[in-house]
Amino acid sequence: MPVEASSSAFREAMSSFPSGATIVTTSDSDGRWWGFTASSFCSVSMDPPLVLTCLANSAQCFPAFAEAARWNIHVLQHRHADLAMRFATRGAAKFDGAGFQPDADGLPFLADVSISLRCATYSKVDGGDHLVLIGRVEEVALGEEMPFVYFRRKFHALPAVEEDAAGRAAGGRVRAPLPPVIELDLGWM
Repeated sequence: MPVEASSSAFREAMSSFPSGATIVTTSDSDGRWWGFTASSFCSVSMDPPLVLTCLANSAQCFPAFAEAARWNIHVLQHRHADLAMRFATRGAAKFDGAGFQPDADGLPFLADVSISLRCATYSKVDGGDHLVLIGRVEEVALGEEMPFVYFRRKFHALPAVEEDAAGRAAGGRVRAPLPPVIELDLGWM
């Protein structure tokens, strides 16, 4: 089926690809903090270590990220669903009471996430109605909890199941039941 710019079929297809949810943060030249929620995030290269994320050209934080030399990527856990919603909402007071602290460069940093990556600009590429930010990863931190998954406009918690060498969960079951669903309709994908 042909795809047009406003194709609901294309939008639905992209929402049917499971991904993690991230919050990407930076600061502008005046030191003001900026951030957005992104499900478009992946590794690009191991040598050098590169990741990418995508930001809508229409986002309020676009000018800050278009000029940014550094940014932080935070891979979220199920308890961060409210933050994911807040950072996806235009005009929201994103950092108020959210627990972000300045990192060594003064950028907003959130501890206690599944993964955090401190990145320096490697490249910025025009991606149609989005800006593709490619960052060179300079620091990595791994948290204790599993990230959640964004699929069909809802967050899904991943089950934390201990498996033996044969891939069986404790008690002999081969796989855990389907994870619970956190019902949130973000509408931004």
